[in-house]
Amino acid sequence: MKKSLTLLALSAACALTAPAQVTVQGAGFFDNWSIGLLGGGLVPTTHSDFIKDTRATYGLELTKQLTPVIGVAVQGMATNNVSPSRTIIDATNVTLLGKANLSNLFCGYQGVPRLFEVEAVAGVGWGHHYFNEALNDDYFAHVDGDKNYLTSKFGLNFNFNVGQRKAWTLAVRPAIVYNMDNTGHTPDLGYNVNNSAIELTAGVTYHFKNHNNGAHYMTKVRAYDQAEVDGLNAKVNDLRAQVNDKNAELAKQSAQIRDLQEQLNDCRNQKPRVETVTLTHNTNSLEQTVTFRQGKSVIDASQLPNVERVATFLKNHPSATVSIKGYASPEGSAEINARIALARAEAVKTVLVNKYRISASRITAEGQGVGNMFSEPDWNRVSICTIDAQD
Repeated sequence: MKKSLTLLALSAACALTAPAQVTVQGAGFFDNWSIGLLGGGLVPTTHSDFIKDTRATYGLELTKQLTPVIGVAVQGMATNNVSPSRTIIDATNVTLLGKANLSNLFCGYQGVPRLFEVEAVAGVGWGHHYFNEALNDDYFAHVDGDKNYLTSKFGLNFNFNVGQRKAWTLAVRPAIVYNMDNTGHTPDLGYNVNNSAIELTAGVTYHFKNHNNGAHYMTKVRAYDQAEVDGLNAKVNDLRAQVNDKNAELAKQSAQIRDLQEQLNDCRNQKPRVETVTLTHNTNSLEQTVTFRQGKSVIDASQLPNVERVATFLKNHPSATVSIKGYASPEGSAEINARIALARAEAVKTVLVNKYRISASRITAEGQGVGNMFSEPDWNRVSICTIDAQD
């Protein structure tokens, strides 16, 4: 029976270390390590005065959290004054513990440690004490000289996870520790309450930062199967191809914009071409040409002398009339060119009427659209004044 109980305790400790089906980040070998400092009291469970017979106990604990529920730890404890030995430390106990976070097991892990959690612990260890006469013969299995013995521990940890980063844990840890060596009673291992002690400690634990997620605890991540990963990779590759196509199209459009900008700058930097004033004379009419800038219907100051010649002739010959025909170069749409051609003819007429006081009845102004009088297309941005002398 006692052997069965021992095997059951060992099986429970091993079962607590089984991997849990929780998908988290920060579960690598170098992640989720912590170190704790413990201190409190130890007193035999039976045949003792709880206050008088309590002895100081303290130690260190190194823990590796395997999942949000399961962890393993190595704990080393030392106890004072459990026997009239000549050493300060009379007993030591090194225990391998399995831990189960009951809060995460039954309530689920949310990705961040709770402020308060309950943790169950169980494990086996190796004890040693130095004594001449034990405080309690049953618990310490009284024999002369030093003694090594197998131990077993069961307990609960009441943890308070503090700090914004949850890097620190304060805990109260009640436990029962069994001396499995029944020497003096029965010559085998077994659980006997008379060979046990109550251990009540408090501790502070620091959780080291994890390499994978940069936190002091495990964080939840979504688990993807290979089909989902392949699908996401395909979508990413498709989006990359679309981005590359857009970049290529944008580069092409940028090149077109640069070409158009260069053409516009060339047009802006181009000096206006002024036609040599041509005054043609025949028996019936005279012609005078007035040139314009591209897309403009305003007469440049350089062209005003040409208009003035027409006005002077009309003043000197009161019976003469003038026919003004406006033309445009071939750039742009036909509708725009027709409008510009008419505006250029009207511009010459307006100057003759307003500035030189020529009667509007002696002037006709018409737009002829795109002109073809000259070999250079942009030379056709003109208004041609044809004067009927009628002398």
